[in-house]
Amino acid sequence: MSRQPLGWYVRRLRRMSPTELIQRTSDAGRRTAWAYQQVRPGQDGKLTLPLRRERTFSTTLPLQAACSVPEDARKAVIQQADAILAGNLEVLGVDRTDLKAPDWFRDPVTGRRSDPTQYVFKLNHRNEQAVGNIKQVWELSRHHHLTQLAAAWYLTHDDRYAERVADHLNDWWRANPFLSGVHWASGIEIGLRLISWTWIRRLLNDWPDITDLFEHNELALQQLYWHQRYLAAFQSHGSSANNHVIAEAAGQLVGACAFPWFTRSDRWRANAAALLEKQLDANTFPSGLNRELATDYHRFVSELGLYAALEADNAGHPLSQDTWALLTRTLDAAAAIVDDRLRPPRQGDDDEGMVLVLDPPDASTWSAYLSLGAAVVGKAPWWPDTPRTATSVIVGALVHGQQPDRPTERPSHFRDAGLTILRHKDIWCRADAGPHGFLSIAAHAHSDALSLEVRVDGVDILADPGTYCYHGEEDWRDYFRSTIAHNTVEVAHTEQSTWGGPFLWLRGANGNVLHHSPTTWQAEHDGYAPVTHRRTATLDDTVLRIEDTLDTTTDVRIAWHLGPEVDVDLATGRLEWPTGSAVVELPTELTWTTYRGSTDPLLGWYSPRFGHKVPTTTLIGEGTLTAGSPAVSTFRF
Repeated sequence: MSRQPLGWYVRRLRRMSPTELIQRTSDAGRRTAWAYQQVRPGQDGKLTLPLRRERTFSTTLPLQAACSVPEDARKAVIQQADAILAGNLEVLGVDRTDLKAPDWFRDPVTGRRSDPTQYVFKLNHRNEQAVGNIKQVWELSRHHHLTQLAAAWYLTHDDRYAERVADHLNDWWRANPFLSGVHWASGIEIGLRLISWTWIRRLLNDWPDITDLFEHNELALQQLYWHQRYLAAFQSHGSSANNHVIAEAAGQLVGACAFPWFTRSDRWRANAAALLEKQLDANTFPSGLNRELATDYHRFVSELGLYAALEADNAGHPLSQDTWALLTRTLDAAAAIVDDRLRPPRQGDDDEGMVLVLDPPDASTWSAYLSLGAAVVGKAPWWPDTPRTATSVIVGALVHGQQPDRPTERPSHFRDAGLTILRHKDIWCRADAGPHGFLSIAAHAHSDALSLEVRVDGVDILADPGTYCYHGEEDWRDYFRSTIAHNTVEVAHTEQSTWGGPFLWLRGANGNVLHHSPTTWQAEHDGYAPVTHRRTATLDDTVLRIEDTLDTTTDVRIAWHLGPEVDVDLATGRLEWPTGSAVVELPTELTWTTYRGSTDPLLGWYSPRFGHKVPTTTLIGEGTLTAGSPAVSTFRF
């Protein structure tokens, strides 16, 4: 699809408040007015920067931090850095081999290259024909591959790593002058770059050429100024004030604290700190879970807050104790919801967004996230053990104290978020009965009310499908967030919630928990009003019993999506996977069919991580449910 149709813009406008419309109108006027400030590649962009006389980088790492990194983590960092030096890196499911001298504007998926000279606010970054898969284009320019190289230099002092960092930074800075090209189109990208540059400067502090790269480099000074000025002028508003505004505020705060070299730095820092504290509070339930109810965005926002708060502390401008307490709650909530293998729920969207990358990223980043949390705020007594990483050791070296007043027991129910975890030995069951995402567009929500996710010893048995993609493959985007793609009930072949675009929901089902205990969960949702779907799940020893009840007789489809390691014999009801087995008894009033890797209809797919999808087996039961008569599914592990 070349561009968003007119109807999308109409639907999007209808989800905005009058205040947001005024704010966006003001932004539109500013974007038009700023056209004269654009600097094109190759143009003489010299300007008189409002610089302070003194330019120092004061928040450096203690000498012993590098020596404290575990040997296996050290080896992994170096191995990954060597692969990057050779030009190789997987980026959002795509194997890149061009990292020796990357083209910052070329999408490796479609081969399309955007115009680096175009004024950013006249460039439609949603137009795939013009820019390719924008997420692929943006990802490399977060400069996470450069923070990994900088980490390798910090651990080895091998100048090959630092020299490649300098080459890429100078090349990027030259190719992306102010307001030219797609890399100025999103505040979240600009904020994340400031965090990456801060840590590159910190990790390379003892490299002999570091001040020539930053303090005495006109390209660097211009970009630091431009990035901060942009974030001060353009902020996400209203229905978009989700993780994007957190990234913008966190990046601005980190940049102003680490590089207080401009006459406006104090103002930028104070404004960013106030915005970050306000929006962290708005984006977080009192329980500590993130209001977007997309689990990996919980990690992303929590990390953004932690890095920004730590930077502010070390710069002598600490955030409030209330904000530190909130960030600690986000970590305690995260530690409470993981399974035995430290895997979190797979609820909602997940694009594996990272804030700071020093260790090699992998498909499961929550162990590293909890390790970082343990280093920054300390562990509650019931937290699971996590191996130390290079990131947790290095970042932890900047910590001056740990947070008090932690819960004494692991919570299992988060009423405000509608999330409940049932456990028995190695059986883990996540039940969902929360709100449908956050704010009026609920951008990263899925149509998953009353869905269940079940694992045994960390193996997906009843699996959430994941995300797979955001842009460019509309049918797949719609499937992975649809009702039938989740372990719940679809009524009359309709969606529980109605979407109006890839990140736009027009109506959302909201759940309500009626009862919960260590072994039982009961909830209902309003997505099919006036029809009500009620579900009860009971985990009694090793038996999971699920009852689905409607208050109106109607046609339904019930979906049970098995994990990719699970084989099924529908005739005998036997499930098997490499480390275990189970017997399933399905409602006999429905007709059951298996699908595996089907494209017509789209069924039987699992996305283990962003950009990847693999076939799996889906059981679909179709028929009519009589009002008040429960359909019972039983899994005996």
